[in-house]
Amino acid sequence: MAVFAPTVYAERRATLDERMREQQVDLLFCPPSGDLEYLTGARRRFPTFGNISYTHGWVCGAFFRPGHDPVFVLPRMVAEFDMPTGVPGEFVVVNETDDGTAAFDRVVKGFGPLGTIAVEQRTWAETVLALGRAADAKIVSGVSLTNPMRRVKSTAEIELMVAACRVADSAMGVVTNDIADGAVERELVEELDSLLHRDGSRGVSFDTAVWAMGPSTARDASDRETSAKVHRGSGVSFDFGAVIDGYCSDFGRTVALGEPSDEYERVYETVISAQAAGLAAVRPGALACEVDTACRQVIVDAGYGDGFRHRTGHCIGLDVHEYPFISEEDRTPLEPGMTFTIEPSVFMPGRVGVRIEDIVLVTADGGVTLNEYSPDMVVVDGSPSLGQDLSSSAPTGSCCSSPADHTP
Repeated sequence: MAVFAPTVYAERRATLDERMREQQVDLLFCPPSGDLEYLTGARRRFPTFGNISYTHGWVCGAFFRPGHDPVFVLPRMVAEFDMPTGVPGEFVVVNETDDGTAAFDRVVKGFGPLGTIAVEQRTWAETVLALGRAADAKIVSGVSLTNPMRRVKSTAEIELMVAACRVADSAMGVVTNDIADGAVERELVEELDSLLHRDGSRGVSFDTAVWAMGPSTARDASDRETSAKVHRGSGVSFDFGAVIDGYCSDFGRTVALGEPSDEYERVYETVISAQAAGLAAVRPGALACEVDTACRQVIVDAGYGDGFRHRTGHCIGLDVHEYPFISEEDRTPLEPGMTFTIEPSVFMPGRVGVRIEDIVLVTADGGVTLNEYSPDMVVVDGSPSLGQDLSSSAPTGSCCSSPADHTP
């Protein structure tokens, strides 16, 4: 079940205890989530489009109190099949024929008087309502407890994220061979997903996307789930990520299919320069919004500001999108050990679409890119040399030393 030694999870829970005391929180509830995995090693199920549900599924999770082991409340099916090796601390199993509400109430009331209960932000509404009925307490979000802990990665966590980046780098090198005039976008998606699994990814960190933009099509970057064919004269964009032992990568590139136009080349160089400017702005104490400004200004100055329509990036770790965001509204100071994406783009339907995305680690000396795949422009003529693996010869990007050497 656990990736790290039990002592690592115990140390994390000890830090959580301190934070709960500081914020005067008596109880924290975590359903299966990144928070629960971070604190106990209880691995989440791989997410699917439809909800997986069991009788009394809303009770599933763990309670944390300062100075005590966690108390898990588990539907029988979850205890039987999702956590066969057990859990740290106490656990209560709720059978299908049990009164789930009564069982949950008994656990909550057993903690004694409670002033404030925090809940992980993805807790089911039914669970929150049950907490409100069971305890005369204030209910608050638990983000302020756990996110500051999770946003700064340890050396071991960084190594897992580097591994997830390497899987994405490799998959991009291979799939580039199959970008050809008439290739089907959905088939490229399926190939990428297969490559990620082949190289050790537990699954995809989010829905893999491949889409073409250029003068031959008026489609936008929001239209990314199609069986359309790609054609010469387009930029083919990729957005995908791997998962290694629960830690995510998030990677993006655009490949020119056929001879690129002057505007494509101009936009591509602008986007690459924007990412470099964002990376140069990374340092301990810099604000997240300052990285966004540095990256965005390059694109604005080039006359393509209207085409950069999303944030510069987001933190990443056990979840593919974590707080803080590298965005104009976020004034969070950067700290050594934080990991986030820098992903500038220019998307102009009917004209051009280009993006690049890498994960950046904050070190004492500035930002280091965890991906090694080159940011240089790639042009394919549409007649791939099948069987050639470009990942083995992909030029190294801006990461000039091993990220694991930069201990937070």
